[in-house]
Amino acid sequence: MLPMRDGVGPSQVALPTGQWACMLDFLVERFPAVSAADWVARMNAGDVVDPGGRVVAPRQAYVPHGKLYYYRTVANESPNAAQATVLFEDEHLVVADKPHFLPVTPSGQYLQETLLIRLRRQLGVPALTPLHRIDRETAGVVLFAKQPGMCGPYQALFAGRKVIKRYQALAASDSRLRFPLTRSNTLQTSDHFMQMREADVQAGTKPNAHTEIELLEQRGPWARYGLRPCTGKRHQLRVHMAALGLPILGDRIYPKLMGPGEDETANPLRLLAASISFRDPFSEEERCFASRRELHFPDSG
Repeated sequence: MLPMRDGVGPSQVALPTGQWACMLDFLVERFPAVSAADWVARMNAGDVVDPGGRVVAPRQAYVPHGKLYYYRTVANESPNAAQATVLFEDEHLVVADKPHFLPVTPSGQYLQETLLIRLRRQLGVPALTPLHRIDRETAGVVLFAKQPGMCGPYQALFAGRKVIKRYQALAASDSRLRFPLTRSNTLQTSDHFMQMREADVQAGTKPNAHTEIELLEQRGPWARYGLRPCTGKRHQLRVHMAALGLPILGDRIYPKLMGPGEDETANPLRLLAASISFRDPFSEEERCFASRRELHFPDSG
């Protein structure tokens, strides 16, 4: 297994049959968003290797049917001052309390400034692996396995719906709705890739998304809601709240997708992964981990 660098493991690409003269030519065509000069710099820095960890040179002859490994970098990645807290750690599990705006895993413009990579470096656990995800905009509890081989028993709990996840959200108060209530329907991809939408349940099929919603507190025009997702569809809580006419405060995707505008950190998504409970498959202990973070109502003044 190739080593990690700064908490980041190598990405891989297969080498198909083709007429490329050298490895550089293949990489430039395979990844058009990355310039030839950038690939040359990466290869000269030793960031592109073969399965044995040997550095691949730009003009090295192209040989099909193998693999290349490369260590991804993000140029000029913006620093992120948001800090997570480790709530629990044992030989199998790490539980973190994530702030708003810190991505869980690397993607796009985020690499070093992600919860996973930070924890790998902080704890010295290079194989740390997330067991589930929450959105970058959402704060709260996230679970990690210390080794990939430990993921299976935990993921079986999620698949079997034996993990109880509870969220809190701030949204408008609506006296016309009666709580508690359950939102149960089918979610599917919307016309825009960033959004999901509710769809009619087809005859002979079952809803794929269920959320239990309760009213916890009212404060003027706003309210705090307790949400329990019984399923795990993408953006499920945000879609269900918006469909009730209660879009979560600070949501820039539902009900309307908003473009770049004011600094989003001034108006965070008021959604918190408040707690997570399950029976640990290794210790057989009942586990319950709760976030120490709070959602703050808008200033009424």
